[in-house]
Amino acid sequence: MAWAAILAQDPAMKRRCRRFAPLPLLFAVLATIPACGAGHDHRQALPVPVPTVRPAVTAPRPAVPESRAFGAWLEAFKAEARAQGLRQAVLDGAFAGVTPNPRVVELDRRQPEGRISFSDYLNRTVTAGRIAEGRRLMALHRALLRRVSASYGVPPQVIVSLWGIETSFGSNTGGFSIIRSLATLAFEGRRAAFFRGELLAALTILQDQHFTPDQLTGSWAGAMGQCQFMPSSYLKYAVDADGDGHPDLWRSTADVFASTANYLHQLGFRRDQNWGRAVRLPRGFDAGQITYEVALPLDEWQRRGVRMLDGRDLPVARDMVASLTQPGGPGGTAWLVYPNFRTIMKWNRSTYFAMAVLQLADAIGP
Repeated sequence: MAWAAILAQDPAMKRRCRRFAPLPLLFAVLATIPACGAGHDHRQALPVPVPTVRPAVTAPRPAVPESRAFGAWLEAFKAEARAQGLRQAVLDGAFAGVTPNPRVVELDRRQPEGRISFSDYLNRTVTAGRIAEGRRLMALHRALLRRVSASYGVPPQVIVSLWGIETSFGSNTGGFSIIRSLATLAFEGRRAAFFRGELLAALTILQDQHFTPDQLTGSWAGAMGQCQFMPSSYLKYAVDADGDGHPDLWRSTADVFASTANYLHQLGFRRDQNWGRAVRLPRGFDAGQITYEVALPLDEWQRRGVRMLDGRDLPVARDMVASLTQPGGPGGTAWLVYPNFRTIMKWNRSTYFAMAVLQLADAIGP
């Protein structure tokens, strides 16, 4: 029986309902609703308009590859590794229990929320505390740093500065498994070819340098040890300076210093050259010249009106090629940067990073 008919037959119920709504309107609504047992499917949508409730929007979770697909990929990768000379025992030990790491996938896909300004970056990296700690460690390791500097032609303060910027002087090297991180990134798809090569390099380190898989730790992207070498960089530039049989970038300060200096030396760092200087640009200067693509002798920059900050001439007698950069953007300080600056950019292709390393080195001093 419809609810409207029930109310019509029950005066007491009708009086109670009158307290909530005028009867004509109430009956009009109730007449559209079938009573239980009226021969209608009670799961059908009611004809009375119902407000739409939108579910809360949540950020999508990064997709983690299915274990079955990862297992198939891993078997194919092991076959490739064996073909390149990796022993089965090394592969079995390296990949025992390894699964994709969802945190690594998340970090790889994360988009930056906003671009940090150059001044904010410097304030966070070239701090008074870091300068003081750099000077303390320079004094503590002075004899070792002098030997390394003499061997590779890299100033001690540059070695210490890189150590400080990369891992806060070895105190923050990252706790990710290098093998698991690289396997995740090689399988997940983005830049897969690059990380596949780095994974093969990491396995080569395990085989040739006799580390255990749990000793290879570092950043989520695979950078290892106190100087944050990728595995391929370890194979090219790591140095066994303490003579214990293998370069240990996690525990040997001598190996960390010598490997850092060797890397910079091989890339072309020159101890007898400056890295750059802040300069003043003439009014109306062509902003298109402020790029690493334009590299000119100092006397040509002098001819184009570039001067030192205090208005003095550039040191044009020096046979050096320089480029202009303005990391703080239009209106910020302009810098003429020399080949040593470009060498630091080969370590990390970031103007901010190179500026921080070299300004920290200047602040630490010789």
